[in-house]
Amino acid sequence: MLIRTVRMTFRPDRLDDFLAIFQASAPHIRATEGCQHLVLWQDTRYPNILSTYSHWTGEAALNRYRESDLFRTTWAQTKPLFAAPPVAHSQQVLSEVDPAG
Repeated sequence: MLIRTVRMTFRPDRLDDFLAIFQASAPHIRATEGCQHLVLWQDTRYPNILSTYSHWTGEAALNRYRESDLFRTTWAQTKPLFAAPPVAHSQQVLSEVDPAG
């Protein structure tokens, strides 16, 4: 599994525009083959900083989504709303603590 985070800093006056874009596109992203989980986080100190947190079956699935019309359309609408360049990271689980001990 690949875990993807994308930290996005929006112009404060355009935050609602992005939230509308996300609400419209999120169901389609979640329905994309290989997407297992998608949520949107908001920074508690800076409300114009949002992050997407998603799980993908692997890098190939993420790349297929990133090459899709859905991504291109959503990204074209989102990009003008940024106050700073987005920062994306892909990770995989290396070790996990078993809560049962």
